[in-house]
Amino acid sequence: MATKNQQAVSTNVVAPALPTAPPAYNKGYLDKFNNVLRLYFNQLDNALRNAVANSVPYNLRVSQGNVAGAKPLYKFGVNPDIDGTEETVWTQGGDYPWPTSAAVVYVSSSSVADASPSGTGAQTIRLQGLDANYLEIEEDIALNGQTQVATTKQYLRVYRAFVLTSGSGGGAAGTVYVGTTGATAGVPAVVYADLAIGNQTQMAVYTVPAGKTLYVDDLLFTAAISLANNFATVKFAARDFGTNTFRTLVIQNIQSNTDFIPFSYPLKVLEKTDLECRAVTTSTNNEISAAFQGVLIDN
Repeated sequence: MATKNQQAVSTNVVAPALPTAPPAYNKGYLDKFNNVLRLYFNQLDNALRNAVANSVPYNLRVSQGNVAGAKPLYKFGVNPDIDGTEETVWTQGGDYPWPTSAAVVYVSSSSVADASPSGTGAQTIRLQGLDANYLEIEEDIALNGQTQVATTKQYLRVYRAFVLTSGSGGGAAGTVYVGTTGATAGVPAVVYADLAIGNQTQMAVYTVPAGKTLYVDDLLFTAAISLANNFATVKFAARDFGTNTFRTLVIQNIQSNTDFIPFSYPLKVLEKTDLECRAVTTSTNNEISAAFQGVLIDN
């Protein structure tokens, strides 16, 4: 599959053989002559148009929305405190609680200032995920401080949320949560996503939507472990649809560095597959970040 390389385009346009003119004026001959030239110039126009379009790299055309059935994916996350137990790379910490069925989810904040329409913090967020059929859905939620606001749609997966509008503070005043019903001071019993850093979820987890295949181009892991002889083991894991088992696709050991892992051949991930980045460290209180990117192609 072509990803970052330009796609070849046929420009094999051959000049036509023009019909021989009769000795006297003939309207039928002129019509035929003009038609041959018209078809030839149409071929030239199409060849030039395709040549110009394909001079732009494939990945840029995907980002521009100029490749039918293809769109980019970039997922990233950080876990600010990983110790000797393996965890998912996301801001909430611990293992990610994958939902088992689609349900209404609830949005709230740890701060009363995150409220619409007049709060000084975040006022609305955009929530993105998958429904019961693994189809992509999204909606905008008006916040109400620490009071939970129910979504209008049912989510089997929540994979991204970000602040859409805010008051004079320019962003969230507290941590905005997406989770189950029932919250204490704005914190739900089970958290599916949080906006703790940068007005955007930081969660290196994703599920490939129905009807699409994900081709992963590269992975990125970062750690800053200063203690000698200590390191982090980082993983990229997948759970195929219909199974309960995450299997490791990539595993690396890093210490105080960034580990960029490009794939010469993009890693193919089928629809409805769950993905997550995980990490464990040999020392305590370590921050690990992870990211993966690729292109989603309609099946």
